[in-house]
Amino acid sequence: MQKQRLKVEQAGDVTVVNFLDKRILDEPTIQAIAEQLFSLVDQDGQRKLLLNFTNVEYMSSAALGKLINLHKKLTALQGKLAMCNVIPQIFEVFAITKLDKIFKIFPDVAGAMASLS
Repeated sequence: MQKQRLKVEQAGDVTVVNFLDKRILDEPTIQAIAEQLFSLVDQDGQRKLLLNFTNVEYMSSAALGKLINLHKKLTALQGKLAMCNVIPQIFEVFAITKLDKIFKIFPDVAGAMASLS
């Protein structure tokens, strides 16, 4: 049984995902997070995901690839993905890679929730 990497809560029809790892860097961690995220969509049929980055201090570019795949998967299913509480260092990575244009990134949960309603 792999360690839970995510704390998942339902808020109406929105699935709020909190990352439990401060550092999302190594391949096994990234793979475990990706599997857990994808299963929310594939197995649980969730279509509105809010990724809350409150605890995350570091995230590798490999993790970004998984987030792009998640975004594509949801878009194909007419789903929605939003993110919030992304610290400046991580937001900078999104900005450099132009992912801030693809992802909906909000300062707080309230703004992100509003975008998903």
